[in-house]
Amino acid sequence: MKDLGKVTNDNGVITALAIDQRNSLKQMLGTLGTTENMARFKEIVSEHLSPYAAAILLDPQYGLSAAQKTVESCAAILSYEVSGYRKDEPGRLPTLLDDWSVAKLKDNGADSIKLLVYYDPDEGDDINDRKKTLIKCVGDECAASELPFFLEIITYDYTSDDTKDKAFAVKRPHKINKSMEEFSKPEYHVDVLKVEVPVNMYFVEGFGEDFVYTQEEARAFFKAQNEVTKVPFIFLSGGVPTEMFIDTLQFAHDAGSNFNGILGGRAIWKESIDIFVNDGEAATAEWMQTKGKKNILNIMNLVDKIARPIER
Repeated sequence: MKDLGKVTNDNGVITALAIDQRNSLKQMLGTLGTTENMARFKEIVSEHLSPYAAAILLDPQYGLSAAQKTVESCAAILSYEVSGYRKDEPGRLPTLLDDWSVAKLKDNGADSIKLLVYYDPDEGDDINDRKKTLIKCVGDECAASELPFFLEIITYDYTSDDTKDKAFAVKRPHKINKSMEEFSKPEYHVDVLKVEVPVNMYFVEGFGEDFVYTQEEARAFFKAQNEVTKVPFIFLSGGVPTEMFIDTLQFAHDAGSNFNGILGGRAIWKESIDIFVNDGEAATAEWMQTKGKKNILNIMNLVDKIARPIER
């Protein structure tokens, strides 16, 4: 495993902020979703919230100017994939950014590299082997450049487009943990797995109107996640509200999860989108200094207390 010291805090925990959203950010900004506005929003987030994160995830398309706004102590993780997945063929296949390489990302300030891949372990080898090959190639590039490799896995069901319904909630623990098991193999050179929590918390007893898992079953799935990997793993926020993300992290800890930190985005700053659109940059900066600061501190302080430090 490569040295992860730059992307962890003083206690060895990954407390990272994500603002590499592209297609989703463009949609959230609506008519203001221009290249200039997307870059400016990322700059505001970076400038005001990076002091409270050990690392920040940005993209080289709209986020390089934002990287210049971060505090010196905040490491830069840069995305290597095109936002979303290919729509012209089945399998949610990823694409790397044109005219970029790990070496070029490093030259542009990357302390680590992130690749997002949509993955269903139950899909056919004709699809999954292509994804595995791409991940191995990126892992090799990261090894050659001596940069840590963050692999983000978003699971889905190749037989259905809905990943938020009750049917997928039943399948979710298997799909997440099976995917983690695969990409923990040494040939991929993955240093950190960025993953979803193994259950949909809205379908955990006591957390939503309906449930498919009792709390005891949900705790068991979190604990099982520990057994499928020896690679450090962190949780993504998945766009849930701040309070739900905090409750989820506490539940994970109480269940015995060995997660090593988080890479949180929309759970921290999503509320500010409407302010940026309706009230402008100054009001957005003020929100970052007040509610945004409160959100990130509430999350990162909790993570620092309950996440398992990475051994150096």
